[in-house]
Amino acid sequence: MVFAVAIILLALIFDFYNGMNDAANSIATIVSTRVLTPIQAVMWAAFFNFAAVFIFGVSVANTIGKGIVDIAIVDNSVISGGVIGAILMSAIATHNGMPISISHAIIGGYAGAGFAKAGFTAIVTSSFGKIVLFMFIAPILGFIFALIFSIITTWIVKNKKPAKVDKYFRRLQLVSSALFSLSHGSNDAQKTIGIITVVLFTNGFLGDTFYVPNWVIFMSYTVIALGTLLGGWKVISTLGMRVTKLTPFGGFSAETSAGMTISFASLLGIPVSTTHTITGSIIGVGTLRGFSAVKWGVARNILWTWVLTMPIAAIFATLAYYLIDYLTKIL
Repeated sequence: MVFAVAIILLALIFDFYNGMNDAANSIATIVSTRVLTPIQAVMWAAFFNFAAVFIFGVSVANTIGKGIVDIAIVDNSVISGGVIGAILMSAIATHNGMPISISHAIIGGYAGAGFAKAGFTAIVTSSFGKIVLFMFIAPILGFIFALIFSIITTWIVKNKKPAKVDKYFRRLQLVSSALFSLSHGSNDAQKTIGIITVVLFTNGFLGDTFYVPNWVIFMSYTVIALGTLLGGWKVISTLGMRVTKLTPFGGFSAETSAGMTISFASLLGIPVSTTHTITGSIIGVGTLRGFSAVKWGVARNILWTWVLTMPIAAIFATLAYYLIDYLTKIL
């Protein structure tokens, strides 16, 4: 009982860091275009992060709970090892201003802990392969949709005065930012929901049926919203102000494209990286002005953190699993 409660608390710490790091995803564009101040933006994003609880289901939570590691081999050591690995990776990244994929941190951590216990047979290869595939598809979709959105909207407003266009899209960006924050809350809060539900199920609190209790849903959405409210300011600076210069027009295109992509993935039950997706969208908008408009050096550094997140989180989780497993046997 005590061990289970401790793991749930660890999962909520991860959820909080998720909100802090991914605050950059939710508000980077609307801050860089100066539509809202940073404080106003995190309040706006946090509200819509939580509001997603009333709109989306729990398909992503079920994928995390049953679609990464075979639930038959899962125990408290596997779950806690995976969560600790994700927390370590997320904390290091957040405090150093690296906009990593928090999604891939928990997926890599959970898979790493499962592998440490039972090898490759622990991994649910069918759904895990789908998740890895969307690592690449989501940012590409964000890039393509943002480029198409930008081209279409450019054509629509081509004969309008720049000042009028700017004013119009400053208002529209409030809508697009809300859409993106809703999609972010829907996908990322469900990852913690999935982990907590696994804890409850493996410890016998749910009986023989795997289902998601309502209190877990509301608690996870609340904590991720609080993390977004406090924000990871170094990450916000990196993603919102260093990748490319955005106008309200560009911010609207990036947020709308990323929000649509993530919402689509959430409805399919696929946990995707909101960081990957919004960055792909921002680069897509910047590319419309020419390749020189994108700071490819910054983009390259972000790309490396994406590539390394999952394996490093898996390594942390493997070490954590062995330590926890050893301690539980001797205590």
